[in-house]
Amino acid sequence: QVQLVESGGGLVQPGGSLRLSCAASETIDSTMSMAWYRQVPERERELVAVTYSTTNNYYTNAVRGRFTISRDNAENILYLQMNNLKPEDTAVYYCNQGGPKGIWGQGIQVTVSS
Repeated sequence: QVQLVESGGGLVQPGGSLRLSCAASETIDSTMSMAWYRQVPERERELVAVTYSTTNNYYTNAVRGRFTISRDNAENILYLQMNNLKPEDTAVYYCNQGGPKGIWGQGIQVTVSS
């Protein structure tokens, strides 16, 4: 089974940027959706962005225009470029393959604070 490992999280000031990476342990079917979710304590995990193909991406309203999802199929890596970060973006971010019943990474903390 494919394993997903996130990296690139950490602490950043409001207005700053981070790029999250999600490395897959083996080749991912390029037709399969890949996504980023996030979760804060006592709230349900929410979809942040999903990519179905290079030209078919979806973003939740809260991040549209600030975040960009992309994938490198040759390297089996999913990215999330996060710009103009806000304190409300603070969460544990999860990489996902194949939707809610698919495969999940272990999650990585992103903290936006001055």
